[in-house]
Amino acid sequence: MRILVTGAAGFIGSHFVRTLLAGGYPAYAGAEVTVYDKLTYAGNLENLAPVADDPRYRFVQGDICDAQLLDEVLPGQDLVINFAAESHVDRSITGAADFVVTNVLGAQTVFDACLRAGTERVVHIGTDEVYGSIDAGSWTEEEPLRPNSPYSAAKAGAELLARAYSVTYGLNISTTRCSNNYGPFQFPEKVIPLFVTNLMDGKQVPLYGDGLNVRDWLHVDDHCRGIAIVAEQGQAGESYNIGGGVELANKELVERILTACGKDWQSVEYVEDRKGHDRRYSVDDAKIRTLGYAPQHSLEDGLVETVEWYHANESWWRPLKATAALA
Repeated sequence: MRILVTGAAGFIGSHFVRTLLAGGYPAYAGAEVTVYDKLTYAGNLENLAPVADDPRYRFVQGDICDAQLLDEVLPGQDLVINFAAESHVDRSITGAADFVVTNVLGAQTVFDACLRAGTERVVHIGTDEVYGSIDAGSWTEEEPLRPNSPYSAAKAGAELLARAYSVTYGLNISTTRCSNNYGPFQFPEKVIPLFVTNLMDGKQVPLYGDGLNVRDWLHVDDHCRGIAIVAEQGQAGESYNIGGGVELANKELVERILTACGKDWQSVEYVEDRKGHDRRYSVDDAKIRTLGYAPQHSLEDGLVETVEWYHANESWWRPLKATAALA
């Protein structure tokens, strides 16, 4: 089997590729993997260094908006998994255009190229942020999409296109909607690595608003296992929520990070809330659980292991943080 993974030099995609090539997904044992990535600021070939010498691994630098290059790379690929996206909400608020181009036009370009190549199976990676905000209960996949940020609106646009390509053209595509990810190799603009690395440097960490916004936390390894399950068993035209099953207010998350880093609340600075900040996310992932999915990483253990990873891999994150003006 041959698998094309777009955006796989990033945090989640690289984890998927490393795990696949290490034999972590039995359905894809022995598969050859082509990583297709533009190598923007969040794309880092160091994330793929552990598998760079694997004979089943190939890297192509390219933009998902480049239809001509996709037409060169896609023929013969049995499965395409589209991770490629602009993903940081704060960046989308200050500059939405890149998010629309990559997350909407880029996704559509990939779907079109898959049709031309006759790709048998496609999985598009989405986010629970497409639902908007929920005060009580949890979203099922049948809930309407009500995105509130340019990032989530662009991701919702891609999902609507995925549905349209399934219905109109018969593309065998499924989409996933994950909750907040964490784990090793996450770019240090995201909340957990940003806070951990700030605390390592003796700096304060910024907490938005009153700190009571609630998120469900999902270890990247659990997320990628869910994606592999959807790729193997998911139905065409269907979406699948992937959750971690642990909801925390941001203040509670910060408390756990402080404890893991041996710091106290003097290291926290309350800052003005993000524009359009969704209050609560909560996914009902019963649908994917019928396919055999269940998270295997507790937040207690996963967070400690993640903090330890950033302490042990300063040479990985410090250049990235400096380049992105996050230091």
